[in-house]
Amino acid sequence: MRKRRALLAALAATVPLALSGGCGKSGAPSFNATDITGAGFARDFQLVDHNGTPRTLADFRGNLVVVFFGFTHCPDVCPTALVKLKSVLDRLGPDAARVQVLLVTVDPERDTPPLLKAYTTGFHPTFLGLTGTPDQVQVTVRGFNAIAMRQPGATPDSYTVDHTSAMYVFDTQGRVRLYVAGNADAETIATDLATLLAAG
Repeated sequence: MRKRRALLAALAATVPLALSGGCGKSGAPSFNATDITGAGFARDFQLVDHNGTPRTLADFRGNLVVVFFGFTHCPDVCPTALVKLKSVLDRLGPDAARVQVLLVTVDPERDTPPLLKAYTTGFHPTFLGLTGTPDQVQVTVRGFNAIAMRQPGATPDSYTVDHTSAMYVFDTQGRVRLYVAGNADAETIATDLATLLAAG
C-alpha cells in the first residue's frame, strides 16, 4: 500500500505538468503514452554508466532514449520492466539499434558499477546502468519528478526502495517526449517508439 501511494504521488506530480506540453499541436503524432513534449522536468542528468564513463543525455543524441528508475535488489517491478523493454526491442527489429535503454539506480550504495552491468546486460546486452553519488542520484530523481524512498528491512542491508515505475522517453534530439505508465504493455510501448522513430 505504501508503494502504491508513492507511485500515485509521482503520477499526481507529473501528469498535470505533462498536459501542458505540446500534445495539442496541429500535425503532431498521436501516442498511447502521455505526451509530455515541452515539459519543464526530465531535462538531463549527470551520472556515470556501469563502465565508469560519465554520461549525460547528449551522449545518446541520434537515438531514442528510455529512462527507467530501479535497482538490482528490486523484487518485482524492475525485472518485469526490463523483460518488457527487451520485448519492446525485439518487436522493433532493426530499429532497436536506434533505442538506448537506461536504468538509473535508486540504490547507489549497493548498486556498484560491476553489479549494475551484470544486472542490466543480463536482460539485454545494450541496456546501460547509470549510477552516481547518493546526492547525484537524488538530484536526478527530483529532476524527473520521480520518487525514490528507502524502506527499512529486517536488517540494515535488507532495505528496499519504493520508486516510480514509469518510463521517460526522449527523442533523437534529446527532448523528453513521453511518460510511459509502468503498466503499459510491450506492444503499446513499441508502437509509440516506432512512431517517434518515424518522426525523426
